[in-house]
Amino acid sequence: MPKFCFALDLKDDPTLIAEYEEYHKEVWPEIKKSIQEAGVEQMEIYRWENRLFMVMEVSEEFSFEQKESMDAANPKVQEWENLMWKYQKALPGTKEGEKWQQMKKIFAL
Repeated sequence: MPKFCFALDLKDDPTLIAEYEEYHKEVWPEIKKSIQEAGVEQMEIYRWENRLFMVMEVSEEFSFEQKESMDAANPKVQEWENLMWKYQKALPGTKEGEKWQQMKKIFAL
């Protein structure tokens, strides 16, 4: 099963970080459904300080382009993404409007 890892920062504000974590305790059902329908089979997000790390395991048929298209056409996903941007902060060096940055695998045991 293909696996991808991503990084993103949160705004360095303890109140905002706590709110962000609360939202992720009960992610909206429409968001979970859209993730699964795109072919994401497992997803985990970890946090250290204000740095987020996401691990995503996907089906063989998964396509980033298809997921992006599905997300753009889904008003609830757009609402969620806009809400989350209140808490998120782009990593240094990213282009305007970019969020999660795919990480390059450099070691495996």
